[in-house]
Amino acid sequence: MTPDSRLRPQGALAAFCTLWILLLFPLLAPAQLLAPAAAGGDLSVALITIGPGEEVWERFGHNAILISDRAGHSERLYNYGMFDFAQENFFLNFARGRMLYRIATSDPVEDFAMYAAEGRWIVRQELNFTPAQRTRLREFLEWNSRKENAQYRYEYFTANCSTRVRDALDAVLGGAIRAQTIAPSRGFTYRMDTLRLMRPETLLMLGMDAGLGPFADQRLTYWDESFVPMEFMRHLREVRVIDASGNSVPLVASETRLAEARLAEPPDFPPRWIWQALAIGVALALLLLGLQRARSKAAARVALSMLASIIMLVCGLGGLVLLGLWTLTEHVSAWRNENLLLLNPLCLLLLPCWLGAWRSTWQPSTFARGSALAVAAFACLALFIKVFPAFIQDNALWIALLLPVHLALVFAVGQRRDASSVR
Repeated sequence: MTPDSRLRPQGALAAFCTLWILLLFPLLAPAQLLAPAAAGGDLSVALITIGPGEEVWERFGHNAILISDRAGHSERLYNYGMFDFAQENFFLNFARGRMLYRIATSDPVEDFAMYAAEGRWIVRQELNFTPAQRTRLREFLEWNSRKENAQYRYEYFTANCSTRVRDALDAVLGGAIRAQTIAPSRGFTYRMDTLRLMRPETLLMLGMDAGLGPFADQRLTYWDESFVPMEFMRHLREVRVIDASGNSVPLVASETRLAEARLAEPPDFPPRWIWQALAIGVALALLLLGLQRARSKAAARVALSMLASIIMLVCGLGGLVLLGLWTLTEHVSAWRNENLLLLNPLCLLLLPCWLGAWRSTWQPSTFARGSALAVAAFACLALFIKVFPAFIQDNALWIALLLPVHLALVFAVGQRRDASSVR
C-alpha cells in the first residue's frame, strides 16, 4: 500500500466532518446564544415579607428577595437594610444622618426559623419573571452582594430594606412596578405610617412625631408608600407584567403564608390625640395660673418655680435638638420643622427667671418679660401660619399642647410685674 492510498480515507473522513460542522453551525450557534436565558428556567424569584417584631428597628417589618435554583438545589435570601452596632462611628453617623447599611445573603431556612420564633408572620409571594429576568436579577444581586458593592447610604423613607428590594425588582421588570404604582394613593403620609407602626412605643412615637418636619407630610403614592414592607407586599398584588409569551399576567403568581404571627398587628391608622393634647395643655395652663395667684404660699411658689422651669428646660433643649437636626445633619425628614416655634431654644433664656420664682420677692426683669413675650408670639405664629397652604406640617397635637402653656407663662410673668408695680 502506497502512502497516498493510506491517507486518502482519512482525508475523506475529515472533509465529511468539516462539511457537517458547516451545515450544523447555523443551528448550533443560536442554541449557544440562548443558553444563558434558558438557564433562568431553573430559577424562581419570590418576595419574602416579614411582619413587625418587638424590637424598635423591627416595628416596620422587613422585605427580602428569595432566589431558588432547582438545578443547583440551593436557595439564597438577599436582605437589604442590614446594620451593625459595632461598625466604626455607627452612632455618630446615625446622629448625623449618614448611616451606611448593606445587603447580605443568608440561608432562608435559618432566617425563617428565627422570624417564626420571634412571633412574626412570614409571607412568600412567587413572582412571574421570565427566565431572562430571573437570570438578570440573580446576577445583579450577586454583584450587589460583593464586599465592595454591599454598602449603601440608608434613609428611613427612601432607601431602606423595602425600597431597595422594590427598586431591584422594578429595574429588572423595566419599570413595570413604578409605572403602575406612581399615581394611585390612599392619602397616607410618611408621618401617618410611622406613627401607626410605632404606636406600641408611645414615648418614641411622640418623639419621632415632634422631630419630623414637613417632608413627612407629603401625600404618598403607592410607590412611595412601599417604604413599608407590608404595604409593598399589598401593592404588588395589583401589578401586572408581560410574560415570556407576550401575555399580561399578575406579577404575583401565588402567595403562601409560611408562619403566623403571635404579635398584635399594628393599627390601620395613626392615633389622633389632638383633643387629649388640648385638654392637657389647658390643664397645665390653668395650673400655672393658679399657682401664680397663690404665690402668697411658699408651697405654691416652689411648685410654680419647679413646673415652669421644667417646661422651659424641656422646650429649650427640645428646640436645640430640632435646630441641630435641621442645620447639622442630613436627616432631610427633620428639616424646616415648624415645632421650633413651640419647642423654642429661647425658652432657655427664661430658666434663670423661673428658677428664682420661688422667692417671695421675685421680680421678673424686663429681659425676662421680653423673652417670654417672644416665646408666646412664636407659639401663636405656629398656629397662624396654618392658614397658608405652603405650611403642610401636621403638628396640630403640639400646638394644642404647648400654645396654652406658653400663653399662661407670659401672662404669669406680666401679672407678677403688674402686681409689683401696684404695690
